[in-house]
Amino acid sequence: MISANDMNAVRARAFGAPDVLTTQRQPIPEVGENEILIKVAAAGMNAADLSQRRGTYGGASAAIPSILGLEVSGHVVTKGRNVTMWNEGDAVCALLNGGGYAEFAVAHESLCLPVPKGIGLYEAAGLPEAVATVWLNVFDLGRLMPGETLLVHGGAGGIGTMAIQLATALGSRVVVTAGSDTKCAACIHLGAVKAINYKEADFLEVLQQEKIGINVVLEMIGGDYLGKDLDCLSAGGRISIIGLRKGGQVNFDFSKLQAKGVAVTGSRLMPKSIAEKTRLFESIRKVVWPLIEQGQMTPVISETFPLAEAARAHTAMEAGTHVGKLLLTVS
Repeated sequence: MISANDMNAVRARAFGAPDVLTTQRQPIPEVGENEILIKVAAAGMNAADLSQRRGTYGGASAAIPSILGLEVSGHVVTKGRNVTMWNEGDAVCALLNGGGYAEFAVAHESLCLPVPKGIGLYEAAGLPEAVATVWLNVFDLGRLMPGETLLVHGGAGGIGTMAIQLATALGSRVVVTAGSDTKCAACIHLGAVKAINYKEADFLEVLQQEKIGINVVLEMIGGDYLGKDLDCLSAGGRISIIGLRKGGQVNFDFSKLQAKGVAVTGSRLMPKSIAEKTRLFESIRKVVWPLIEQGQMTPVISETFPLAEAARAHTAMEAGTHVGKLLLTVS
């Protein structure tokens, strides 16, 4: 029997390959006093979703996630007693700590934003996680300034395409690495001044030959890239680490770091407190949302999949041929 208080949701029955994802009936979540319940239109997919499914997010303490999904768009259907920012029927996009791969999701009121003018309801699901990650790591921690040059590894992904647009809109130059000529062309179209196909050229050699100095690196590859990042940075440069796909165990010459006065930071968005994320979203609402509504930047959506085909969507994301974001459509 199907209950009116239940919903469809995607869960991982164990750690593993995409086929561990299954659609199940779950109770619709209840809202806390500072939360809203969203009828989900679409859920954005992120690299953290893959890591959670595999059991590699959070190291040895990783737990099988109840419901995946860190960002959604949709309409408010009910709200907690202390909520003042939103009303029933409002179109929002929201950052979550999980629960997005479902027909309904709960979000803290301060971690929601209105669907920007000019952006579709489904498309808006691709904004919260990418924008928050870029703002935190490039601007808060990386302190990128107008006139400086940002190097983005993985420029064609959801984070990379957002970083290109936001840094360009705020007056910085962007150089990217990407894994194909098609991806490089897409990055140039979005505003990058230089795109390096890492399968055909060493990015450090190209930057040194063309005398391109880098001020900030958005690093999501790790491994031997970290040493090369240090070599390509100008004095006072910053490396902001958000991923380590090639691993975090590397030989690193700290004398170069000291000589150049380089700062290295790393962060994960999910574990941050509501207060920290609220401060982040206040800046995003003030600075980034007007840029989106003015048409200076937009979420790049590569492909959409029905919620029930989450396993196929994860397989597509792991193939790495997409440019921008993948979405799961729910309603």
